[in-house]
Amino acid sequence: MATRTAQGILSSEQAEKREELIELLAKAYWMEMETVMSYVANSVNPDGVRAQEIREALEEDIQEELGHAQQFANRIKELYGVVPGSLDFRAEQSYLQPPEEQTDVVHVIRGVIDAETGAIEHYNRIIETADGVDWVTQDMVIAILHDEEAHRRLFEGFLREYEAEGLA
Repeated sequence: MATRTAQGILSSEQAEKREELIELLAKAYWMEMETVMSYVANSVNPDGVRAQEIREALEEDIQEELGHAQQFANRIKELYGVVPGSLDFRAEQSYLQPPEEQTDVVHVIRGVIDAETGAIEHYNRIIETADGVDWVTQDMVIAILHDEEAHRRLFEGFLREYEAEGLA
């Protein structure tokens, strides 16, 4: 029986591009995992009358961000990569650390905007890298990008409200 050879991004001719995409996907995976950790902390820590809506929004986003990480992990595996383990993790999101004052909800809002902006920039890079060579990854990341843009837009609205009231 004849064996079929892989086509497209899975072909041996695309090994270098596949490795580049796996690296980009691994970074995206870690970005999502770190965001989940920070969103858990920031969905619990904030205090004050106005903190509840922010806490609830973050609580809802936790499962979605975790789902994104799982999608990235699965795609890494599909591209013949290995999903990294926890010893490879390096925290980068200093802007999402809990504020010194737990009533500083604006700090949390700005941190979320920064995190979402970073994700959007990175996901656009993956989309561009995958263009013409890996439609599956490109399509998946476009869908995730949509979610991240919606998250950023929501928190930009929160920030505008705080600014309008002179609280930011």
